[in-house]
Amino acid sequence: MSSSPSLSRCVLRATRALMLTTGLVVSMASVAAADGNRDQAVQQAKAATARFRSLEQAKKAGYLAPRPGDCVASPLGAMGYHFENHALMRDGILDVRRPEVLLYERTSDGKFKLTGVEYFIEADQTTSAPILFGQTFDGPMGGHHPGMEEHYDLHAWLWKDNPRGTFAQWNPTVSCP
Repeated sequence: MSSSPSLSRCVLRATRALMLTTGLVVSMASVAAADGNRDQAVQQAKAATARFRSLEQAKKAGYLAPRPGDCVASPLGAMGYHFENHALMRDGILDVRRPEVLLYERTSDGKFKLTGVEYFIEADQTTSAPILFGQTFDGPMGGHHPGMEEHYDLHAWLWKDNPRGTFAQWNPTVSCP
C-alpha cells in the first residue's frame, strides 16, 4: 500500500519540525546546563571563535565572504561584513560555540578583523524567538539579501567592545569604509 504524496509531505514536515525543535531544545538545554550563566557562555563562545580571527580559518570552516561592498551600516552604527556559514544557518541548531555568521570590519590596511558573531535561525525552524545568553533574539525579520529567509538573529560583540552592550544589534565603534 502506497501513501499519498500529500500525506508523505505532511509526515516529512512533521518529522523535520520535531527534529528541529528537539535539536534546538537539546542544544539550548545543554548550553544552559554547561554554562550556568551568561559570563561563562560568553567566554565559551569567545574560546570557540578565537580561531576565526584568522580569515583563512573562517573560510576553511565554511564561512563565505560577502559580496564586495556588503558592509552593513546604519545611523546607529554598523555590523560590518557578514561571513555566513550556510550549513549552520540551515541546520536549525543554536549553540553558543557555533555561530551561524561571523562579523568583521576592515582595518586601515584593508584586512578583515573579527569583531563579533551573529546567531541566526530561520523563522520556520522555531515557534518563538529563541534565547541564548539570556537574551531574546531580534525578529522575526525579513532576509537581508536575496536568498535569505525570514529569521531571528542575535548579535554578540565578542571581539570588539560595544558601548551599547555586548548584545546590541548595532555597534557605533564599527564602521564601514
